[in-house]
Amino acid sequence: MDPFLCAADTALRTLFAQPHAVEASPAEPFAEAALNPAQKRLAGALMRVNHVGEVCAQALYTAQAAVTRDARLRSHLLESAREETDHLAWTQQRLDALGTRPSLLNPLWFAGAFALGLVAAKVSDRVSLGFVVETENQVAEHLQSHLQRLPAEDLASRAVVSRMKDDEERHAAHAHDTGAVALPAPARLMMKMAAKVMTTTAHYV
Repeated sequence: MDPFLCAADTALRTLFAQPHAVEASPAEPFAEAALNPAQKRLAGALMRVNHVGEVCAQALYTAQAAVTRDARLRSHLLESAREETDHLAWTQQRLDALGTRPSLLNPLWFAGAFALGLVAAKVSDRVSLGFVVETENQVAEHLQSHLQRLPAEDLASRAVVSRMKDDEERHAAHAHDTGAVALPAPARLMMKMAAKVMTTTAHYV
């Protein structure tokens, strides 16, 4: 039961505690930009979506780590979750700076991602890793689109998103090299559709 007790602890800390980053935010070197109200609303909405992505990442990695019997894979998954905790803290800091809030549906997003992580991990470690590859590749693509949409003046948010994109691509590459199997096309399509629902909803709620 220990892994699932740890998972419950992660859920509580992710959803109800202030996240703390080990590494300083990439936003720190940049002063807050003088954004107009429309720019601030857009930047806040995009960073709220990114914050949801990090909530889901905590759920996904924690679920997979709880199920796998491979000690080395569990250690890797938990290390990835730790890095995602930095992302969670950085996006929360940007939400605070932009004067907006996290998604009100974060408990729902966490539960959904945790369930998907459990299902993938129950099939096999290689499928679990394939799920990581596909998820991280989709997240990196999504972050690239945000770099195109964020106000050019918001250098702080752009620095955070750029660093997160690099980290997600590295996570995907490591999972691939560790033995991930490619997910079938219908599974990838369903993941894209679910992500579209999540990102569209979290933009506003």
